Amino acid sequence: MGKTIAILTGGGDCPGLNAVIRGVVRSAILKRGWKVLGIEDGFDGLVEGPRARELDLQAVRGILPRGGTIIGTSNRGNPFAFPVKEGGQVKLADVSELVLKNFRDLGAEALIAVGGDGTLKISRQLGDLGLPVVGVPKTIDNDLRSTDVTFGYNTAVGVVTEALDRLHTTAESHQRVMVVEVMGRDAGWIALESGIAGSADVILIPEIPFCIDRVCQAITERRKRGSKFSIVVVAEGAFAAGGDKVRQLSASENLGVERLGGVAQHVAADIGKCLEMETRVVVLGHVQRGGTPSPFDRILGSRFGVKAVELIEAQRFGHMVALRGRSVISVPIEQAVGSLNLVDPQGELVSTAEDLGIMLGR
Repeated sequence: MGKTIAILTGGGDCPGLNAVIRGVVRSAILKRGWKVLGIEDGFDGLVEGPRARELDLQAVRGILPRGGTIIGTSNRGNPFAFPVKEGGQVKLADVSELVLKNFRDLGAEALIAVGGDGTLKISRQLGDLGLPVVGVPKTIDNDLRSTDVTFGYNTAVGVVTEALDRLHTTAESHQRVMVVEVMGRDAGWIALESGIAGSADVILIPEIPFCIDRVCQAITERRKRGSKFSIVVVAEGAFAAGGDKVRQLSASENLGVERLGGVAQHVAADIGKCLEMETRVVVLGHVQRGGTPSPFDRILGSRFGVKAVELIEAQRFGHMVALRGRSVISVPIEQAVGSLNLVDPQGELVSTAEDLGIMLGR
């Protein structure tokens, strides 16, 4: 009898998750004769139930080009701070022992956890408690250290770039300032790279607190040169110098999960006031997460899935797959979640943007 392994996807969905699942299933079954269980809805599926189903070759047929995840996900299922009802109120409780019990009840010998910083931190904690776990890094924000890039990011940059291409024509036709809000809670990679690729005039990222007066000055100078419209790309986590990030809900209001959003409205209003120009706001939101993954993300997700199975076979638990150069390697999960991968304000990519005449708010 071969091994039985399990896989879950945690945090926000992104293009390429199904490629990872497919890579795990095909590698485990075709090469090793193992059985694969898909845990439903992230760690929620190990708290409640457990909820899992077998993933055979038929289950993963045709899913490579599909966005999302066929086994579901959740960005609130932290077993160490899980929302439970007590006395009519919702409180956060540690249910990690229940997760370990439910995992043992599944009869699986190892878990592949696919997710971003939060999912991998949970995986590390569960690993410390004895759960045999292997991590696969996933986030469109590209903010995980120890890997050159995460799958999902390439697709998100492509989606935003296409949106910017489309917005140029309408902005020019009406001589407007278009302020486009994109994802990027702590890291401004999506805003920066899509802004360069999409010929943005201003890019505002969390790593560089912005001065709205400098932004208005840059737009004014463009008008003097004959450009009567401007495209401003702003990451959701960007904030003004001396100010704070714009939040829809604080962590205390949203069961421990802070929700950002709305900075584009503030930026557009300030630009409209100081320049008396017509402004419009476009919030791309979850459009960046959905849809068909790019060829790069399909390939990277497949490689990550295969490598994760290899790590289980080698019993390298507590490790995460990672891309370094052209090779997929493994690194300790602890090393990957120690700090975030942020844009270097003095780095080559930022200096390239500024040399191209893009204003970064400083």
